[in-house]
Amino acid sequence: MDIFVLAPIAGVIALLFAAFLVFSVLRKSAGTDKMQSISNAIKEGAMAYLNRQYKTIGIVAAVITIILAVAINIPTAVGFVVGAVSSAAAGYIGMNMSVRANSRTAEAAKTGLMDALGIAVRGGAVTGMSIVGLGILAVSVLYFVYRSPLLIIGAGFGASLISLFARVGGGIYTKAADVGADIVGKVEKGIPEDDPRNPAVIADNVGDNVGDCAGMGADLFETYVVTLIAAMLLGVGTTLGTNALVYPLIMAAAGIFASIIGLQFIRLGRNKNIWTALSKGVFATLGISVVAFALITYYMFGNLNLFYASLAGLIVTVAVWQITYYYTAKEKKPVQEIAKAAQTGAGTNIIAGLGIGMMSTALPVIVIAIAIFWAYSFAGVYGIAIATMAMLSATSLIVTLDSYGPITDNAGGIAEMSKLNKKVREITDNLDAVGNTTKAVTKGFAIGSAALAALSLFAAYAGEAKLTMINLLDPTVVIGLFIGGMLTFVFSAFCMGAVGRAAFAIVNEVRRQFKTMPGIMKGTQKPDYAKAVDICTVSALKEMIAPGALAVIAPIAVGFILGPLALAGLLAGAIVSGLLMALFLANAGAAWDNAKKFIESGNFGGKGSDAHKAAVVGDTVGDPCKDTAGPALNALIKVLNTISIIFAGLFVLHSLL
Repeated sequence: MDIFVLAPIAGVIALLFAAFLVFSVLRKSAGTDKMQSISNAIKEGAMAYLNRQYKTIGIVAAVITIILAVAINIPTAVGFVVGAVSSAAAGYIGMNMSVRANSRTAEAAKTGLMDALGIAVRGGAVTGMSIVGLGILAVSVLYFVYRSPLLIIGAGFGASLISLFARVGGGIYTKAADVGADIVGKVEKGIPEDDPRNPAVIADNVGDNVGDCAGMGADLFETYVVTLIAAMLLGVGTTLGTNALVYPLIMAAAGIFASIIGLQFIRLGRNKNIWTALSKGVFATLGISVVAFALITYYMFGNLNLFYASLAGLIVTVAVWQITYYYTAKEKKPVQEIAKAAQTGAGTNIIAGLGIGMMSTALPVIVIAIAIFWAYSFAGVYGIAIATMAMLSATSLIVTLDSYGPITDNAGGIAEMSKLNKKVREITDNLDAVGNTTKAVTKGFAIGSAALAALSLFAAYAGEAKLTMINLLDPTVVIGLFIGGMLTFVFSAFCMGAVGRAAFAIVNEVRRQFKTMPGIMKGTQKPDYAKAVDICTVSALKEMIAPGALAVIAPIAVGFILGPLALAGLLAGAIVSGLLMALFLANAGAAWDNAKKFIESGNFGGKGSDAHKAAVVGDTVGDPCKDTAGPALNALIKVLNTISIIFAGLFVLHSLL
């Protein structure tokens, strides 16, 4: 049997397992009529947004497909469509499950923590398994048809485009709603986060899904696909033969089987520690992957050089996991220092958060640098791609834990709005508190893997552009470096500004409703939830166009105007500055969030204290950092690289004219 067939087989098994998980969750009770009504409102808002988003992207994608077919070739255009459609399908599947698992998690909390945790994890695993299943199927089938990794790079671009818009649009939506709900609800009115009297509460719950579920899903689907293709492209330049092309696919297949087994390890121990239970699943997956990679490598190559390179990626996964946890968990010193600083006001709270966010970039960069050196020493640039592929072996588990976040967050909101008893709310609060940490840690994983994936793509671009040497003293390269560094700041500015403008509209709308509908605060009048949902939807779709256009146009303009060397500089500048900016924004935002929650736990005066009010301001500043600009930078650096590879031949030809 040709070992290649393991890749599509693994993809089919992943999708079948996802289907099994869907049925296992849907057979559980969705709760009372009140709970189902709230869940349906969240579901309708989330799916309405996703439908409108994909219609908007569809128009852009149709134009790009035609351009690729005419300017490049038909296979690239076909790959672009396959990548985009697969990414969109993964988003739909994950979103549909997430908005159905929320009320079931709240209902299960009535019988205990273990039951509620099980539903939340299985609901999140549907997204995780769908992403890896569709990803490996798309790449393996396209490779089987065209037998050339260069001809299927369009699939990476298609996935990148969906990821870019999903991250930017979803991030704008979720943070506009969150900021609006917090500023008026928490700060001005002094009501709880999920209080049904807040007109933005449903929009906030919808945003959790479109930002963290669909957004992160698209992000890691993109990284998964582009890394597979980049590794295959780099494999062409090795002396290892056809096996070098197939090896990344077999690694991905092994990761799928390891993840299915790893999920079974997520169980509560005697101490009922949710974080420990979730971590066991990730580490079990990584442990199984180590054994599988060793066996596969020896079978395919007769030595373990590539296995040693893969260990670098697995070590990065563990290290980034622990480092991000240290800087963002409320049990750790950095977050508690930010909370302590809130005692003297919002200003000192924000200053402390900025400092922690900046410092949090050091260790991940050092770890990634060591991993690059380690992997390169065993297998050159191809070894770096293999290390990234090893890191992504846990993709389905990482996405599971990220999707777990919005499911438990929504479950807590449904419990609050349905007025379930205190015991149920305590369980959903515990699940949600860990969900904040899982979302922070999975963002760290996504950023680290994106940087390594972009480095592999950069090497592939250099090969396609026939660049054997990139001279840092060449003025065109230096110009490219500055432009690339600038792009991450301009892109982040677009994202932050968009959240600010959308949140401004939400704040005014929520204030208007409280002012003109006095019965809301008394509980005798129902807020107009739909209005806030509509404002967020329209704002997100409108605001995502500019940063998306910047990512697509910039590399093409530089490639044609300044040439392939300047574009190489741009890509290098964007990768370095994008990695640092993404880590800084994501970790600072998560730390501000958990500092607020640390105070809400009864520290430094607890809820309603001056420290708490200051921490809410810090959390508000951090919201667009950790959920919009920071994560969206992952998509930016990969879009820049995939477009550059696709058009590399045209850039070279134009430079010779």
